[in-house]
Amino acid sequence: MATSALQPPGLARFSWARLLTLAPGAVVLAVSLIELLLADRKFGLFTGGFGMSRAVDTPAERAIFLAGYASAQALLGLAGWALALRLTRGRPGWAPVFVFALVNGALFLGVLAAQYQLASYFSDAMSFALLKQLGGGSLLDAILFGMSELGVALLAVVGLAVAAAIGWRILVRVLPRDLPRPPAPGWRAWLAVGGAFLLLAFAIPRTGSDAAYGLNRTLAWDALSRTLDLATDFDRDGYGLFGVQHDSAPFDAARHPLALDIPGNGIDEDGYGGDLKLVPLATPLGPQVFTGKRPNVVVVVFESTRGDVLGQRINGKPVAPNLEALAAAGSAVRPAYSHVGFTTESLKSLFSGQLAPRDGDPSLLRDLKASGYRIGIFSGQPEDFGGISRTVGERETADVYVDAETLRDKRAFDFAAQGSLLVDESHLLAAFDRTLGMEDWRTRPHFAYFNFQSAHFPYDHPGVAHRVTNHPLPRGEIDAANAAQVRETYWNAVANADHWLGELVARLKAKGVWDDTILIVSGDHGEELFEGGFLGHGHVINPQQFETLLVASRPGMLPAGPIGLSDYRAILEAAIRGQAPPKIMVPPFMHIGALDTPTAIGLAGAGGALTSLRLDTGEACFLDLHRCAPYGSLGGADKARADAVVARWGSERWRDRQRAR
Repeated sequence: MATSALQPPGLARFSWARLLTLAPGAVVLAVSLIELLLADRKFGLFTGGFGMSRAVDTPAERAIFLAGYASAQALLGLAGWALALRLTRGRPGWAPVFVFALVNGALFLGVLAAQYQLASYFSDAMSFALLKQLGGGSLLDAILFGMSELGVALLAVVGLAVAAAIGWRILVRVLPRDLPRPPAPGWRAWLAVGGAFLLLAFAIPRTGSDAAYGLNRTLAWDALSRTLDLATDFDRDGYGLFGVQHDSAPFDAARHPLALDIPGNGIDEDGYGGDLKLVPLATPLGPQVFTGKRPNVVVVVFESTRGDVLGQRINGKPVAPNLEALAAAGSAVRPAYSHVGFTTESLKSLFSGQLAPRDGDPSLLRDLKASGYRIGIFSGQPEDFGGISRTVGERETADVYVDAETLRDKRAFDFAAQGSLLVDESHLLAAFDRTLGMEDWRTRPHFAYFNFQSAHFPYDHPGVAHRVTNHPLPRGEIDAANAAQVRETYWNAVANADHWLGELVARLKAKGVWDDTILIVSGDHGEELFEGGFLGHGHVINPQQFETLLVASRPGMLPAGPIGLSDYRAILEAAIRGQAPPKIMVPPFMHIGALDTPTAIGLAGAGGALTSLRLDTGEACFLDLHRCAPYGSLGGADKARADAVVARWGSERWRDRQRAR
């Protein structure tokens, strides 16, 4: 039935033709809205959230983003329309629209769904791989899980093919066969849309705007700009003209973003700080052995605990009374900086005394084992995660080893993406009581390491008592709109860890070994709580995310700050020998990402000075002065501070590269 009985044939034909003309634009608009809604839900693209430091959240950023996004979607639409016309030569006039709806509509959404499912899948797959590695699950379970995900994808493809075939048959019967064929895009359309995209793809990454990073979260922009960047990588050094980190020397393979700066050759390979002049670095300790009377040693790490925990009050209640008492009777140093802002590398630095240790390097644990200590590990996380145990020798040295693997039935949550690899401190103390806590610490020196995980996102789990708030937020309500309650929930989690620190101190005192024990407490890194619109750690170099503190049970044991986690081993080993604390000769260095390819680097200084440099955008920030500026515009003292960060990074990197040879 080609026309309706209630409608003149000419009008019906006109309506179908008009509809077919509008349909491609409607398809592009629909999939664009769906993508943007998903991107905001998954990544907090426009609203921010945990782990999202570059939300597109200002009018200027959104205008830039929408211009770039529209140009990419329009170019993809033109390409899809040209393909649909080519594939449907000799077919009815409505056929190109049908094919376009399949390719730029259903297929686009399918790839989009796969992208988001892939993120979830890899998170879950890592969960299963980790479970297998730790012995908490089976390889068969992981394989079956992967097969089920693959099966769902294959069923979706088959379903789409069947739906397309059925849809084609229906349209053949319903639509007129003599509808006019829609026009092909002319050269003017290609020139306008293609030229706009080329201009924006070249210009937007150079603005330093968060819009550039937001656009890289979208399918069309990311695929097209990557293609252009690859095509313009003339010297094949991995950088072209269209990336956020673009090549300013496109025909010189030795000069590009993050190139290794060779000292003394007169060339500035990475574009920062001129030719590298090496600066003094800390000399890593070799293997150590302690003899004579050796104190017991206890190390407690509070997950994600900020340096401002001391003196923190929530609803009039102290967050960490036990930590404050320990600091008052002993010593404390703040700031103490994480070098990377994440747990795995932080713990490696803490125990090895190095910025970037390798597996088998000397470590505190290996030193204590060689010195006759009995060693116990009690961790609320899996210590094999990220190679912590392997690098610093936890499993190889431990006489008692308890972590989220051995206490897998005590985990707080079911899935890794929701923090399932987290065990409450009460279970760690119980494990201590039935193992190392029952032993005689007077006849042989003991070492115990505790990792308290309460303050890990989402900051509340079964077992966390309401110590400073009666209304901790559930995970689903953690967002910027509830920032005040998020902070209360976080500090309540820290208070839970502090409570169990008090229980541990009470046990050591009850055993009569407190006076013969050195106890230190530190965070592994900090946590930003929406102060700058961000929630999380390790993404922005600032005091909230990178700063923690070190507290020791003995007075006079700690040097003046600032210090880094890599200084802890030397501090502890001096205390074990009864020596004065070592003088910290090198200020703490920070980096986001791998040491060789970071996105940002930073350096702490005296008096709270903290300088950072984003190597992707060239923005230098002086956190203590609350201002930022492009690196190229700096002069005087500001440039000297930024260049000191670059020189330290280049020196650390050069030593690491030489060591690898």
